[in-house]
Amino acid sequence: MPFIAKRLSAIKPSPTIAVSTKAAELKAAGRDVIGLGAGEPDFDTPDHIKLAAKAAIDAGASKYTAVAGTKELRDAICAKLKRDNELEYTPDQITVGCGGKQTIYNALIATLDPGDEVIIPAPYWVSYPDITLLAEGTPVFVNCPVEDNFKLKPVALEAAITPKTKWLILNSPSNPTGAAYSRDEMKALTDVLMKHPHVWVMSDDMYEFIVYDDFKFVTPAQVEPGLMDRTLTLNGVSKAYAMTGWRVGYAAGPVEIIKAMNKVQSQSTTHTAAVSQAAAVEALNGDHSFMAERNAIFKERRDIVVEMLNKAEGLSCPTPEGAFYVYPSCAGAIGKKTPDGKEIKTDEDFVTYLLESEGVATVHGEAFGLSPYFRVSYATSTENLVEACTRIQRACAALS
Repeated sequence: MPFIAKRLSAIKPSPTIAVSTKAAELKAAGRDVIGLGAGEPDFDTPDHIKLAAKAAIDAGASKYTAVAGTKELRDAICAKLKRDNELEYTPDQITVGCGGKQTIYNALIATLDPGDEVIIPAPYWVSYPDITLLAEGTPVFVNCPVEDNFKLKPVALEAAITPKTKWLILNSPSNPTGAAYSRDEMKALTDVLMKHPHVWVMSDDMYEFIVYDDFKFVTPAQVEPGLMDRTLTLNGVSKAYAMTGWRVGYAAGPVEIIKAMNKVQSQSTTHTAAVSQAAAVEALNGDHSFMAERNAIFKERRDIVVEMLNKAEGLSCPTPEGAFYVYPSCAGAIGKKTPDGKEIKTDEDFVTYLLESEGVATVHGEAFGLSPYFRVSYATSTENLVEACTRIQRACAALS
């Protein structure tokens, strides 16, 4: 269609959103579907945060705010980064966007010129390459196999860096694998970056608080202060605070890049909703005791899913350090045939089979850049997860 911009031909709609939409459509049509595709907690936003939003509405928080976000919220973000990450920022080094995705979009649109390269470890969150392409950059994928626990190794990072490299995007804990970098693993990567002063690091810390088994989260600029002047630290309230729909993400970095990102945002969304910003202030400054209880539930679910999927014929499921996803291999199902004679040739074939035969919606690994795998979100009730994994076991057993 000639009317549509050519740049859109390089990207595709978000596969994870597409799976959730498909599952909702099937449910609406009367199918018994268990959706394990959505990347959002099934918990509600905590009451003290909702009350803060209601109070903000009553107080008249219905006007425009600064593009970068309210001073109150940027102060709260600075306090959070100092408290949790040992990072010193000032409010003019903070920008607030409509979710983490917009902060990434603003950063790449503001910094990439045609031909600039962005190193993206695979498996990756589905939006990193597409936003890079929209910004006319070049994604450079580095495979991080299960043998390396789905983590980028220093030698692989070194090999991927060229004179055209502008960014490395790091996501820990990871979507889709849940893999997270220890302090030593992160330091090994930052040591490489210190040798290449033209490379910036974008650290997507959205799952920071969702970690298990005494894992200690770290972020690159915390591990290597020498990277502070070329690190953009990204976070938000979506996952840990169960506020996906409130749409509040933020970035901290050098003033120059923050100003550029604000310029982009001033010509798009202007700012995040004022009420959402007030709620985010309470989220960051308020009571965090609910997190431990929720993480204990997530860990219990993780362990159930890992155990049950490892009992499914042809599947192999590693145990992740964080987030609320597992990324099992379905290599043992490739080449087999479904009861109606269709051959499973790809991980997309496999997840289509799970959906059609058993009503379990997951996301195929090709969408995340590493096959043959699939992503399962365990951010749903334990009852649903046990039933879904039982169905997956049954579907795998039916292959021949």
